[in-house]
Amino acid sequence: MRGLERASRAAGWCLVTAGCVLGVGLWRVVPVQGAVPVSAGSAGAGADGGWDRRKAALYLDEREVWWQAWPKAQRDHGTVCVSCHTVVPYAMARPGLQRELGENEAPTPEKIMLENLERRVSGWNEMASFYSDAKNGAGKTEQSRSTEAVLNAVVLASLDVRAGHLRPITRTAFDNAWARQEETGELAGGWKWQDFHLAPWESAESGYQGAAMLMMEAVNAPNGYAQEPAVRAHLERLRDYLRRGYGAQPVVNQLYVLWASAKAPGLLSSEERKALLAKVDSLQQADGGWRTAAMAKSERGDHSPDPTDSDGYATGLTVLAMEQVGVLRKDKALARGLAWLTAHQEKDGAWSAVSLNKVREPGSDAGPFMRDAATGYAVMALEGAR
Repeated sequence: MRGLERASRAAGWCLVTAGCVLGVGLWRVVPVQGAVPVSAGSAGAGADGGWDRRKAALYLDEREVWWQAWPKAQRDHGTVCVSCHTVVPYAMARPGLQRELGENEAPTPEKIMLENLERRVSGWNEMASFYSDAKNGAGKTEQSRSTEAVLNAVVLASLDVRAGHLRPITRTAFDNAWARQEETGELAGGWKWQDFHLAPWESAESGYQGAAMLMMEAVNAPNGYAQEPAVRAHLERLRDYLRRGYGAQPVVNQLYVLWASAKAPGLLSSEERKALLAKVDSLQQADGGWRTAAMAKSERGDHSPDPTDSDGYATGLTVLAMEQVGVLRKDKALARGLAWLTAHQEKDGAWSAVSLNKVREPGSDAGPFMRDAATGYAVMALEGAR
């Protein structure tokens, strides 16, 4: 996402845009509703006392608050960008923490995030693309529009799965995505994707990851959505795209397919699953975690301060995918990965990760973005262990 990789750009690693930011200007002075202060003590710690759910929730809420108010995240029609690094993992991870913390309702940042996204989807034909051919180069309008459509559906469907009911707005988001699914050529069954040569979300391989996430959410959607004849036709094309391209993907993308295969039988063969799990074992670090730079394809080198360091994004994603396909807790690699996650939550509630594209100052606007993603995936993995 070029806005975050180049300081002169106005946007930041944003794959989708979302709607109205009512109340965003108040975030600096209004406490986060539904989030319990860290000073509440150890009540939010996990059952094993090894990690603190309250601190994780507070970190995620505060980062969502910051993102909604950040001037560079603001878009047309009073909308605000729903970023792949901060908002998408927030939307997928935060509801599970709400349940575990006994919160009576969703925190205000989550409510506004959802209102924003629904407004963006309902006004789809009026919204400008995030990037455009005129400003960003040939093909960027179509890439941006298709990427946005896919991730709108992913986020809304992930929320509906928890609620057990597919809402009309989510059907609209899926319709928008299916309308842009490629029918012919190399990408048949997939989508044009935002490519600024920035791993892991805006590169030539990123569209495959997004397609795997859409497969996972569409197959898992409530009310028998995947069995509807028109939807089945789209899913068959998508399945063919994922099967056709699997072997050429970096490991991080293959992990998304492993995750999706838990809900989509036949997406991976037993031999492919076995081979991927063996590859994952071989990439596990001495400390028990995994590192994104060793699993993703980056055109800009390795910017990790220490090449022996594991990180929360790769470790969280790997553990989560293994859990979803039924790897047992007694499996050595899974057990060590969970132990790494439990031991590496930082004092502010987050898990660490660094950019694949550039050395970033921790205090810069873009500095925490990979930590945001790492925290979301770490939380999902640790909750999945329950």
